[in-house]
Amino acid sequence: MNPEMLAWYAGAFLLALAVLVVVHEMGHYLAARICNVKVLRFAFGFGKVIWMRRQGRDGTEWAVSAFPLGGYVKMLDEREGEVAAQELPRAFNRQSIGRRAFIVAAGPAANFLLAILLYWVLFMYGVTELKPRLGVPPVGTPAAMAGISEGATVRAVNGHAIETWQQLRWEVMRQVLDKEPLQLEVVSRQRETGVYRIDSDRFDLAQLEKDPLRSLGLVLYRPPLPAVVGRVLPDSAADLAGFREGDRVLSIDGKPIVEWAELAAIARTAAGRQLKFAIEREGRQLALLAIPRLAEEGGQKLGRLGLMAKEGHGEVFEMTTVVSYDPLAAASQALTQTWDTSILSLRMIGRMLTGELSWKNLSGPVTIADYAGQSARLGATYYLRFLALISISLGVLNLLPVPVLDGGHLMYYLVEFIKGGPVSERALEIGQQIGFALLGLLMAFAFYNDINRLVSG
Repeated sequence: MNPEMLAWYAGAFLLALAVLVVVHEMGHYLAARICNVKVLRFAFGFGKVIWMRRQGRDGTEWAVSAFPLGGYVKMLDEREGEVAAQELPRAFNRQSIGRRAFIVAAGPAANFLLAILLYWVLFMYGVTELKPRLGVPPVGTPAAMAGISEGATVRAVNGHAIETWQQLRWEVMRQVLDKEPLQLEVVSRQRETGVYRIDSDRFDLAQLEKDPLRSLGLVLYRPPLPAVVGRVLPDSAADLAGFREGDRVLSIDGKPIVEWAELAAIARTAAGRQLKFAIEREGRQLALLAIPRLAEEGGQKLGRLGLMAKEGHGEVFEMTTVVSYDPLAAASQALTQTWDTSILSLRMIGRMLTGELSWKNLSGPVTIADYAGQSARLGATYYLRFLALISISLGVLNLLPVPVLDGGHLMYYLVEFIKGGPVSERALEIGQQIGFALLGLLMAFAFYNDINRLVSG
């Protein structure tokens, strides 16, 4: 990756991190202010303070620290230092269980509210999505055995209406997690409606790490495209080989090429092997040499050139649809999307804990930075959707009943409410040690997965 691209990805990641952390901590801060709890510091990041400013009647310190992966709100608390008698009513530890729970829960709640707001704006503005149109199912897959034909458009899955490919993916994931058979209502090219049953009781949950749709034989329909280059990705194998936008590929290693699918099929199976291209550029024929790079897609290792096909308006219209709603309907859709994503995240975490789902699904900061950069390059709507998804993930993660997380504190308050007294200092100390150990293990898995993805391409 060249320095310019690296800076782009890093900038997109840091912006996302800043927005998500500040929103989360602002939830805690505003809730504390509502409860008249004194806030000593609002910090973005951990470690050495590199910028600080005091503001407000309480002299709250607004700080930025060197290590940006997180933040915190420090409140007046007798457990962390001496508190003047006149300020005791404003100490966090002197608040009722309800108020403390409200302040703690406000952080994750702010992340969910951010996701709802982002989805609401996107749904009102209009989101361009791929249509749920199916290509030829691979031989031997459940979809092929069910008799699904090329060009069929999915209208519903188990009674749930489907408008986009993304909705199809999410609905299928929800159903296979419960090992429920899939009832697909589709409309064929001839406008005939049919219902197909796809058994998923033998579905291996490890496939969720890859592509659950492809493993079931549900592949995206792609209209035939001429072998003309529409875009060359920077710093890719094709870029280094000298490809330009508008090049028409005539042959590869002497084999004539007519459609883009033929080019892609050869490149996918030629990772690390030099290919000789005959191309036409501005009426002249040229020869280019390119070596597809090894990459991983859907759990499969394949070759990647870094070329994108040139699509005309007809192909784009055939493949995409614009999803938009009026403000009220958009709000309903935003709430539904946030709720469904949260529940699916919790279910996947539960399956990881029981061993039914691989921990390889866990992503660390490197992978998140990669997704941030990719979504930012695709455009504002993709980046905002990425922010919404990560904001939901942050909210769900913080609500887990793990000591040192917000959910762990809420668990303590529940115990306090049940037993009629606070949890002992010894229990808090042990819980904190367990919490840090679990978080360390979680981060170790995430970093391992990041490194493994980088090594494997």
